Amino acid sequence: MLVQPLRSTDFRRSPSALPSAEPKVAVLLNANARKVDARVVKLLSHVVPEEDLFLSRSPLDARRIAQTVLERGYPTVFTGGGDGTFMGFVNEVLQQVGPRGKFAGQAAPRFGILKLGTGNGIAAFVNASSTRGDGILNDVVRARASEVPGTRRMDLVQVDGQRAPFAGLGVDGKVLNDYIAVKETLGKGMFKRVMSGGGGYFSAVAFKTVPHYLTSSVSVECEVINGAGEAFRLGADGHEVGAPLAPGATLYRGKLMMAAAGTMPFYGYGFRMFPYANDRRGYLQLRLGQVSPTQVLANLPRLWNGRWAPEGLHDFHAKDVTIRFAKPMPFQIGGDAAGYREQVTLSVAPESIELLDFNGVQ
Repeated sequence: MLVQPLRSTDFRRSPSALPSAEPKVAVLLNANARKVDARVVKLLSHVVPEEDLFLSRSPLDARRIAQTVLERGYPTVFTGGGDGTFMGFVNEVLQQVGPRGKFAGQAAPRFGILKLGTGNGIAAFVNASSTRGDGILNDVVRARASEVPGTRRMDLVQVDGQRAPFAGLGVDGKVLNDYIAVKETLGKGMFKRVMSGGGGYFSAVAFKTVPHYLTSSVSVECEVINGAGEAFRLGADGHEVGAPLAPGATLYRGKLMMAAAGTMPFYGYGFRMFPYANDRRGYLQLRLGQVSPTQVLANLPRLWNGRWAPEGLHDFHAKDVTIRFAKPMPFQIGGDAAGYREQVTLSVAPESIELLDFNGVQ
C-alpha cells in the first residue's frame, strides 16, 4: 500500500517551540520500501513528533530532508528502508557537509538503522531490532532517551564518487542479478516471503549462480594493484601474514571469479562476506576469489557464516586498490547492480560515520 504523506510537505518547517528533555531524533522512511507501509508510519508517529518524521519518495526528497536535518541540527537520524536508503541518505548528508556543500564544516549526525528493508546488512552489523513486536519502536525510544548501549565508527568504501559499505566485480554481482531474477520469477504468491529474503539469496546461489558457472567459465584474468598506503596480506585466521606490501605493489595477478571489498562484515541476510573488515581502522577488507563452483556449493553454509577459508580465497587489508579484469564483469555497489566494468578503483572514503550500536560497542 502506498504510504500517504505526512500533513506537511514543507521540509523546512520549524520544529516545535516546546522544549524537550529528550535528544532530538529524526526518522527518515523510504515510502517506496516494501516494509514501509501506513501501519509502520502510524506506529512510529506514536513515539516520534510529526516534525521529526519524514517520508521520502525520491532522491530530491532525500536531498531536501538532508538539508532540513542539518539546518535543525539533529544529533541523531534513523533511516528505514534498507541499505540502499541508508547509503543514499548518508551520501547526501556527507556531500552537504563536505568542502563544497551548503553546510561545509558542520559535523554529520549519528545514524541509526531501522530494519525495514531487504538485505539489512548494516542493521545486522549494529544489531538493530527486528520488525517483530515493538522492536523498531523500542530502538527509536531508546535513542530519544539516550539509552543506546554504544556507538560505532564505520569506514566506507568509495567508488566513482559514491560511498558504500561494500562493492565488487564478478560472481557477487552475478549473485545479485540472479537474486533479482529469482525474486521476480519465484517470489510470488505462497513463495513471496521465502524468496524475498535470505532464502531467495541462498536459492539464487545454489540453483542459479552455481549451475551457470558449472557450464560456463567462472574465472577471468585479473590484476589487482595496491594504491596509496601499505597493504597487508591476511591469513586464514585474519591475522597479518608476511611483510607489508608497498604502494604500487601487485597484490594479485591471475584468474579470479570475484574481486570485492567491504568495510563491514555483512552483505545482507547474515552473509558474512568480509569477516575481517573491522580488524584494522581506516582500511577495507579486499577479498579475491578463485574457488570452483562445486567448492562454493559444498561449503556454502560455512562461506555464509564467514568460516570458510580455502586456499582459493585471498584476503587483504588495504586503503586503495585498482582492479583490472580482462573482460567486463558484473559490478555492484552496496548491493545495487551497477552494470559491467573491466576496471574499478576502490578506496577508503575520507570520512567515516558514527552508528548507533545496540551491541554496546564504544
